[in-house]
Amino acid sequence: MAIQLLSKVVNGVKGGITSTIKGAADVSSTIVNSVKDVAVTTIKGTGDLVVKGIQLPASIVKGAIDGIANIGVSLIKAIKGIVNGAVQGAMTEGMNQNEAVTGAVQQAMYSAMELGENVASVAVESVKGAVNGVKQVGGDTVGATKSAIIAALEAARDIGGGTVDAVKTALIDGVDGSKKILDEIKKEKEPA
Repeated sequence: MAIQLLSKVVNGVKGGITSTIKGAADVSSTIVNSVKDVAVTTIKGTGDLVVKGIQLPASIVKGAIDGIANIGVSLIKAIKGIVNGAVQGAMTEGMNQNEAVTGAVQQAMYSAMELGENVASVAVESVKGAVNGVKQVGGDTVGATKSAIIAALEAARDIGGGTVDAVKTALIDGVDGSKKILDEIKKEKEPA
């Protein structure tokens, strides 16, 4: 179910985010740049770990979530910025767009479940964050939207219960173009 995390990365990001965000006047705007900067620094310091695919952006998101939890910032309010910064940082350092988006979105949802947060709300905010992050670095936003929605649905299936339906409904209501993408995904899965 959960993504295998890289504990060295998680702990490094957690410490970096906690020290950067603590005392910031405007936490929301500080989060994106802080996570991006910590992600870039962390990726440069990991060298060979870059080949780990979705594990690296997932570890960055997990570390950032742990960091903001330490200082009492709401996950729902912060997750869009965390995912945005993680995706920007990963892609700036040459990471594949799909892996950056998938790892960041899925880990946001797994962390929301672990923390007892509203997974459907986190799905919407993390998809928006991923698309915005890709947009900031000049990536393919249409592809990013589809990748993020697929990642959210895969994580929702792993989480189980009524999560898939709740996430689909939340995405349709909260993310532009998601109904069309969900319909396309459904058609792709239907036998010809």
